[in-house]
Amino acid sequence: MGIRPARSFRDPDKVAWTRFSRKPKKSYVKVMPHADLHQYRMGADKPEYDLTAHLVSKQDIIVRDNAIESARQSANKQLEKSLGPTGYFMLVKLYPHHIIRENKMISGAGADRLQKGMRQSFGRPVDRAARIDKGKIVFTIRTHKANLEAVNLAMVRAMRKLSGKYSVAVA
Repeated sequence: MGIRPARSFRDPDKVAWTRFSRKPKKSYVKVMPHADLHQYRMGADKPEYDLTAHLVSKQDIIVRDNAIESARQSANKQLEKSLGPTGYFMLVKLYPHHIIRENKMISGAGADRLQKGMRQSFGRPVDRAARIDKGKIVFTIRTHKANLEAVNLAMVRAMRKLSGKYSVAVA
């Protein structure tokens, strides 16, 4: 079975569940889920860059780390293709702290005798996500002013991979 759709988890009103709790002696996270997002800096950071563009969230949302990784790969591939490996610097400003729990239900013959349903259903950790507040920067790209069109195209490709609404802010 694949992963659940993003609409199951993207509600920002739910309580954040992270590894760090108020009681440091007790942690309910027995095993951390694997991380899909490994690379946070791409390209070459040069002091002569004169254009900075940010992908900014327009709403509060929770986004899985595999969606952030997909957006990162899409934008990075577009920038590398149009500007070369040293013509830009891209930075991912999010870290997926939020741990997603899932109460896995079994189905089939005799499942009602093996499982107690939703009674005391806390769920097991299955994935990580990042909580994005309105106005928070998701990606930052630095390059030369002549490359503005390529940066906008890369940001649009990244926006297509992420749930929610975003805008590009150029400084």
